[in-house]
Amino acid sequence: MIGRALALLCGLGLALAAEAGAGLRLELAADGLSAAERAASQALLDEAQAALPPRLRERLDRRVRVRWSTALPDDAYGRLSRRSAFELNARLLPALADGSAARQRTGRSHGTLRRELLATLIHELAHLYDRERAWNAAEARLIRRCRQQARSLGEPGLPVECRGQTARRFTLGDDPRLLDLAGWAERVGRRGAREADNPLWLRSPDAYERHNPREFVAVNLEYFLLDPAYACRRPALYRYLRDHFGWAPAPRATCAATLPYLDAGRDFARAPLGRLDPARVYAVDYLYAEANDQWVSRWGHSMLRLVICAPGRAPGPDCRLDLQEHLVLSYRAFVDDLQLSSWDGLTGAYPSRLFLLPLAQVVDEYTKVELRGLASLPLRLAPSQVRALAERAAELHWSQDGEYWFLSNNCAVETLKLLRSGSADPRLAGLDSITPSGLLELLDARGLADRRVLDDPREALRLGYRFDSFAERYRAMFAIARRQLDLPVAAVEDWLALPAAARRAHFAAADLRASAALLLLEQAALRRQQLLALDELKRRHLDRRHGAAPQAERTFARLLAESGFLSRPAELLDGGYGLPQAEELQALERASQARQQRLQALGERLDGQLRALLDPPRRVELDGGAANLAALGEQLRTLHRSEGGLRLP
Repeated sequence: MIGRALALLCGLGLALAAEAGAGLRLELAADGLSAAERAASQALLDEAQAALPPRLRERLDRRVRVRWSTALPDDAYGRLSRRSAFELNARLLPALADGSAARQRTGRSHGTLRRELLATLIHELAHLYDRERAWNAAEARLIRRCRQQARSLGEPGLPVECRGQTARRFTLGDDPRLLDLAGWAERVGRRGAREADNPLWLRSPDAYERHNPREFVAVNLEYFLLDPAYACRRPALYRYLRDHFGWAPAPRATCAATLPYLDAGRDFARAPLGRLDPARVYAVDYLYAEANDQWVSRWGHSMLRLVICAPGRAPGPDCRLDLQEHLVLSYRAFVDDLQLSSWDGLTGAYPSRLFLLPLAQVVDEYTKVELRGLASLPLRLAPSQVRALAERAAELHWSQDGEYWFLSNNCAVETLKLLRSGSADPRLAGLDSITPSGLLELLDARGLADRRVLDDPREALRLGYRFDSFAERYRAMFAIARRQLDLPVAAVEDWLALPAAARRAHFAAADLRASAALLLLEQAALRRQQLLALDELKRRHLDRRHGAAPQAERTFARLLAESGFLSRPAELLDGGYGLPQAEELQALERASQARQQRLQALGERLDGQLRALLDPPRRVELDGGAANLAALGEQLRTLHRSEGGLRLP
């Protein structure tokens, strides 16, 4: 009898709660307000309530009192009290009542004073919606007590009056998917834990969104509901909120088919502002640079390759042959950073930014300079996931500026975060790797990476699934030279490491074939010295202990500063957030072209000053390499004339 009474009491409490709820009601405390103030205030509340998603209004089944208060700080628009009462700053009421608030510019994100008041209401109601988790937890406790009492009295199961009542959970701030999109990624080695720092701070509508995930939800709900361009500026978050609420505001803007990005290629004749069309991206590959003997490269390098179809070609396997269209998504500190200082990588001295690079440039960097092979393994993703990932890459290109940490936020970690947030593929859940080779193994084990494309080496090369290192070609050229010449070393790597003068001592005895082989090797040796020289200059520039800079070093510092726009394109724009829109692109095109022209001029000026910045041994090797190339070129021309045009190797 007691158990049945308790069950009835539980059921009555839940029924009364349901009956009392009739959706969200914003009620104005109108005491002391003039007729104009009441009318303007009520119009504001009505507009805010009408803007909310129906699901939010239904689940916030409560009355929220709204009043004008003189107790708020001057810079505050409003606040939500603990009792779900809402206060607006009374200082702003006269402008709302006389209509000037709709014209008064604030210098803030939403533009006018009235729009800021409207956004403030929505912002705080978003917090109230997120706070419903506590109310539902109380409901769950009530049901548990009801069940426990029933069991203690020997009544099996849940009483009929309590059945069908469950603890609903519809908060956003702790949703793993939203945290991935917002920038609070999973911590390496701490599955489920999230990073404290959020690197997506560029092109933000309001810096307060990075305060914590709850504020991120509230700020983005403002823009989801009030900004007609939100779907174009933050497409991934727009889709998330639309799917969560099962509803979206009526579209008032048509998004461009292409997404802007800055091409970080070295071809200065090419327009720096590129356009990425997600509909033309046929596939995404995991692009893996094989390991070498360098400590920081012994586990390889992680990148993603966008297989983009040439204009006019329907998406399909033939798009893999359109190599000139393909882009590489690579996290690095500078455009041409392949080797990073291991110590600086451990201490977070380098930035970690997403570059969009031409595939041809990346292939040359790794196969010719680093002498590392590349494997391009297709990822088994649905077409919608491929498009979403390409779109997400463009978003991160404009918004991300993180720090490179060799053991916790390296290329493998960043690539995995991009894959997870871009594709939302459930097979990526729980993956955790700090090495590119380890990530490749995990992608293979989860059925995401297709390694079968490498089974036939010849076909893999033909179809662009593999790009061989030039090391084999250099070894073949070295073998040709060594067969004729008495060279002091047995391996090509040792030959390239010899001083330029020591290599030059063997040129005179070379015939036409051996001279041609030595010429190719000298080109490789000079590229190696140039890479080492650039790395030396960058490290010196980043070393804050370095003394006053001479003119040449100041030029180099300016060159690095100017080239920063290639990885932080957001610095070219003033205002706006997310992906740049049509009204920003014209200014962006002008700014990027002007910056690229300055970059080219600085590069030309630096060419004449560069050697003054280098340590004397490096200058000797660069000069010696250039002299070797000139000497071999002249020797080849002489031998070619004397031997009647013998075919070169």
